[in-house]
Amino acid sequence: MRAEDPAGVARVDSAMEWGSDALAELLRRLDLPYIALVPGSSYRGLHDSLVNYNGNRDPQMLVCLHEEHAVAIAHGYAKVTGQPLAVALHSNVGLMHASMAIYNAYCDRVPMLIIGATGPVDAAKRRPWIDWIHTAGDQGALIRQYSKWDDQPGSVQAALDSLARAYSITREAPPAPVYVCLDVSLQEQPLDAPPAIPDAARDRSPRSHGPDAAAVAATGELLGQARRPLFLLGRLDRDERDWDRRVALAERYGALVITDLKTGAVFPSEHRLHPNPPGIFLTAASAELIGAADLIISFDWIDLAGTLSAAAGHGHPASALIVSCTTDSALHNGWSKDSFGYAPVDLSVPADPDLLVRALLESDGPVKPSEWPGPDRRATAATAATAAGGSDIFMHDLAEALGDALADAPACLVRLPLGWGGADLKVGHPLDYLGMDGGAGIGSGPGMAVGAALALEGSGRLPVAVLGDGDLLMGGTAVWTAAHYRLPLLIVVANNSFYYNDVVHQERVAAQRHRPVENSWIGQAITDPDPDLGAFARSLGLQAGDQVRDRSELPAALATAVAAARSGQCVLVDVRVRPDGYAALGG
Repeated sequence: MRAEDPAGVARVDSAMEWGSDALAELLRRLDLPYIALVPGSSYRGLHDSLVNYNGNRDPQMLVCLHEEHAVAIAHGYAKVTGQPLAVALHSNVGLMHASMAIYNAYCDRVPMLIIGATGPVDAAKRRPWIDWIHTAGDQGALIRQYSKWDDQPGSVQAALDSLARAYSITREAPPAPVYVCLDVSLQEQPLDAPPAIPDAARDRSPRSHGPDAAAVAATGELLGQARRPLFLLGRLDRDERDWDRRVALAERYGALVITDLKTGAVFPSEHRLHPNPPGIFLTAASAELIGAADLIISFDWIDLAGTLSAAAGHGHPASALIVSCTTDSALHNGWSKDSFGYAPVDLSVPADPDLLVRALLESDGPVKPSEWPGPDRRATAATAATAAGGSDIFMHDLAEALGDALADAPACLVRLPLGWGGADLKVGHPLDYLGMDGGAGIGSGPGMAVGAALALEGSGRLPVAVLGDGDLLMGGTAVWTAAHYRLPLLIVVANNSFYYNDVVHQERVAAQRHRPVENSWIGQAITDPDPDLGAFARSLGLQAGDQVRDRSELPAALATAVAAARSGQCVLVDVRVRPDGYAALGG
C-alpha cells in the first residue's frame, strides 16, 4: 500500500499489559498484512492494541464504511492471492451487516479470518441499554451455517489458541470464512504476566491434499481409454504453473475444455481445445460436447448435477463415464443448498483438483491425438446489432472498447455484469478474470474490486471492475477505501437504469400468464431521478466525468480513464448501455 493511514501512529508501547495486546501480538506473527474494519466499541481494546502496541502494522487497519465492504475487501483480496485477510466486526450489529458478504465468501470458497466481539458476557459488567442490545448469547449462530468454524473463547489464553486454530482452519482446503468472537472484558483484562503465544509458524502442514495412488491410476486408465475426453474446469487456483499444467494435460489427452463465467480464468480462452465461450449457464454448444463425450472429468466444477441436467434439457444427455475431483463435500450442510444436486459420478476423487492434474502429468499416460472434431467447432462471437440502435451502446460495444483500451498492458477483470457475453472474455493468464462473488447477490462488486486492487498493487496489473448500476449503488461507498489508501482502480459502470435481470423474469412470467409484457419495467427502473454516478464517485474521492451515452465517445473516454488509473488514480466511468443490450447478443 502506498500510503499509511493519514492519522499516523502517535505512540507505540512495547509492553504487553492487556489481554488485547497479546491478541495483537499473535496477529502480528500471522501472515495478515491488513485488517479491514468499521470501528466499534465491542473491540475497542483490540483496536487500541493494534495501534499502540502493534503500531498499526501487520496487520494495518483498512477503514471501511460498512461491514459488508470490509468482508468483500477480504474476499477480493483472497480471490487474487488465495490468502486470508483479517476482518473486524463490531458486535452482533456489525455481524448482521456483514452476513451477506460472509455468505458470498463461503459460497465462493475463499479464506478469511473474521474477528468479532461482544459486549460483556458477564451481565454484571454491562452498561445500561447499549451493552445489552449489543450482546448475544451465541453470536456465531448468526453465520454458523455459512462459515467453516466459529468460537467464543472465555479467557485470553483460550482466545489466543482459538485465533491460531481459526487461522489454520480457514486456509485448509476447502477454504471458507472462520469467526472468533471476543468478549470485550477479555480484551480489557490486565495481564499479570505475558501469556504463551501459539507458534503458528510451526505448523507447516499442507493446506490441500492430493489424490491417492489408486485414484490417480484409475483416472489415468480412464483417460487412456477415452476417445473424446471432456474437462469441466471449475474452482482452481491462480498459480501460473498450475495453469500451464492444465493446458499440458488437456493437450496430452486431446481433451476439450469447458469453463464457466462464475469462476475465474482457469484455461486460455483462445486455445484450440477450448472451443466454446464460457457462460454463467450451460450453452447449447457446450451441452453438445457433454452429450458427445465418452469421459467427463469435473475439476471442482460448480453444480455438476445441474450442468448435466441442463445438457439433457438441450437434448444432449451425458452417456460418458464421469470423474469428479473435489474436496467440497467437507463444507456441505443441511441449511445451505450450495452443495447442489446429487451427480451421477463413476469415480469420486476427494482431493485438490490441481494436485490431481499434477499427479496425472507425472504418471506415464500416453500422448493421444484428439478424436474430437477440429477447431472449426469454435463458436464465433455474436455481432451487436448496432445499426438499429444508432449511437446506442450495447454491452458488446462496451466490451470491445474496453478491450482495446486495456490492450497495451496487463489488466485484471475483477468483476463483469450478468449481461457480459462469454465470447467477449479473452483470457490468457489466471489473473485476467476473477469470476463472480459466489452468493450471487447485489452490492458485493465495489468492495471486492477494492480488495483485488489492494492485492494487485505494485504488480503492474490494473484492476478493472465492470459493475451494474444496481451493484454500484448498493455497495458503492466501499470505493472510498480505495481512494483513501490511494489504490489504482478502474470501475466501469454498465448503467442500464434498471434491475434488468428481474425485468427479464417479469417478462417471462407475464408471457406465461398472457399478461402485458410492456408492464415488466414497473418496479424495476432506477430513474426519476437518475442517480448521478459521476458526482457520487467524485464525492468519495474518485475521478469521474459525465455519463458516456454515445458509442462514438466510448473509446476516448475509456482510454483516458485507463491512462489515469494506470498512473495511480481511482477512476469511475459511467456508461449508459441499452437495457436490452445483452439480449441483442443472445446472452
